[in-house]
Amino acid sequence: MPRARLTPLSVTEAGAALIDEIGFENFSMGLLAERLGVKTPALYKHITSQADLVHRIAARALAEFADAIRDAIQGRAGSDALAAGAQAMRTYVLEHPGQYATADAAAARPTGPDDPIIPAVERVVASWAAMLRGYHLDSSQEIHALRMLRSALHGFSTQEAAGGFQIDASIDDSFTWMINFLDRGLQDITATATATTTTTSSSAR
Repeated sequence: MPRARLTPLSVTEAGAALIDEIGFENFSMGLLAERLGVKTPALYKHITSQADLVHRIAARALAEFADAIRDAIQGRAGSDALAAGAQAMRTYVLEHPGQYATADAAAARPTGPDDPIIPAVERVVASWAAMLRGYHLDSSQEIHALRMLRSALHGFSTQEAAGGFQIDASIDDSFTWMINFLDRGLQDITATATATTTTTSSSAR
């Protein structure tokens, strides 16, 4: 790519693609410059540092991740929303393992109140909350459900992306089994809460 065509956006996009290919731990400005066909100093006309570039990539990835979940669950509720949102997360991690890892690390370390990471993270959380809305969880239960889903889906997806499942059994079947298990658990929480409320109301009469 000729140097004259470089912009902050094009450098960020190229960095994102390279991180997916080689992994965050192997990423360097030198390798990116080589990919773009320029000398490394040319990149610093568009971004201030490697940390700045990685942060831009993370914010971009989080926004794309939020959009993927939002689009997947739109018009769905309950079990259907859970399955669609979970598959959207799995697909994103498998297709963009480096960007996902970069975003996951950056999400815990915003640089300040104006950091674009913050609204991107809020959009991700809002998408997960919308996905859970069909289960009609009590507000005190929702944060626990969000943490459970993130832990389960993050763990499964990143393990799969890293080639961590070596046993000769269908990974798709395992993923479906996990989602069904989570769905039954969420439904059980709702049913138990409803039964408790009904019992309490009857006893108070």
